[in-house]
Amino acid sequence: MTYWSLNAAFLGVVVLLVVIGLLVRRSPRPLTVAVTLGILLVVTAVFDNIMISVGLVAYNPDAISGAFIGVAPLEDFAYAIAAGVGLPTVWALLSPVRSTGPDVTPGLADA
Repeated sequence: MTYWSLNAAFLGVVVLLVVIGLLVRRSPRPLTVAVTLGILLVVTAVFDNIMISVGLVAYNPDAISGAFIGVAPLEDFAYAIAAGVGLPTVWALLSPVRSTGPDVTPGLADA
């Protein structure tokens, strides 16, 4: 098993969530996700390279693609992508639908 086959499960769930969000018109703002994802990927690149360089994390060379950003294998960034896209999508799907009409909450005068 390669790291990409493991990542496919996580990224597949994210793709499914995004499709559901688009179908029900409950998806996060694309610019917000893009900016957050950009920051998350930069932070991931910095800290993953540090952790790998000091020997805190190691990868089986037979299970990686051989593409790197610094010393971090490209596969290592799939989790950041899954979190940066998946979590805002889940948030949007679970957020209550906002009413566009007047407030219909009964007040003290209606009691």
